[in-house]
Amino acid sequence: MSAIESRGYSQPDVLVSSDWVAAHLDDPNVRLVESNEDPLVYPSGHIAGAVEVDWTRDLNDQLRRDYLDKDGFEALARRIGITSETTVVFYGDKNNWWACYAFWVFQLFGHDNAKVMDGGRLKWHREGRDFVRDQPSYAATTYKAPARDDSSIRAFRDQVLVHAEKQLPLVDVRSPEEYSGERLHMPDFPNEGALRGGHIPGAKSVPWARAINPEDGSFLSASELRAIYQDEQGLDPSDNVVAYCRIGERSSHTWFVLTYLLGFENVRNYDGSWTEWGNLVGAPIEK
Repeated sequence: MSAIESRGYSQPDVLVSSDWVAAHLDDPNVRLVESNEDPLVYPSGHIAGAVEVDWTRDLNDQLRRDYLDKDGFEALARRIGITSETTVVFYGDKNNWWACYAFWVFQLFGHDNAKVMDGGRLKWHREGRDFVRDQPSYAATTYKAPARDDSSIRAFRDQVLVHAEKQLPLVDVRSPEEYSGERLHMPDFPNEGALRGGHIPGAKSVPWARAINPEDGSFLSASELRAIYQDEQGLDPSDNVVAYCRIGERSSHTWFVLTYLLGFENVRNYDGSWTEWGNLVGAPIEK
């Protein structure tokens, strides 16, 4: 039994270790995808064979706040040389914030043959493994995606309004300072992004980083995660849960934890998050 399998996750196969990645660097059926907050990180050095998927340039519509459509996703998939059969393994900086975000977007298009490398860039670096600057080139593929499905894992503001009114579980994964309204952005970043601070009424404060080991960015065991989300916060795997942050990237990390590691049945990511809610006319807030 591997270290990941021994942690008691609901779906351990969705995580792979750095050892697994190292053993599959030349596997034509595996594509490594690096997704970072900082666009300068990938060109400065990445795992051999990894392609970059940038969250702003590649995953988002360039003219409105939304994700790329079916045609855009197919074009992206063809460009990075994957088919629907390719195992796509995501990793990145910030303890896999953006890796989980990219993973989540790929799920909107049904690419469920996807995994996350436990610990991301931090763990790979801490283990003394190599980064390269050579950018790979893969032959374009034929990829046919279904229409984007927002219904099961994405929440919109009107749905969140109803969710809050019904006092259904909401998880605010931002920092305590953002949750309280003291800050409008996470610490160590410019304090901007919304007109008002606070949180959606009834939301539980569970900062995303509580789910990881700060030493190497790896995920905590299932028992440790249950102690946080179920024992401490009272969430149940059968609950209808909405997670949010500021723009949806940190909450995609928590969505991943609840859905795949703890087996929650119905978790949606509110990607509009506080950037939308904190500027939304008439929306209630708490501090």
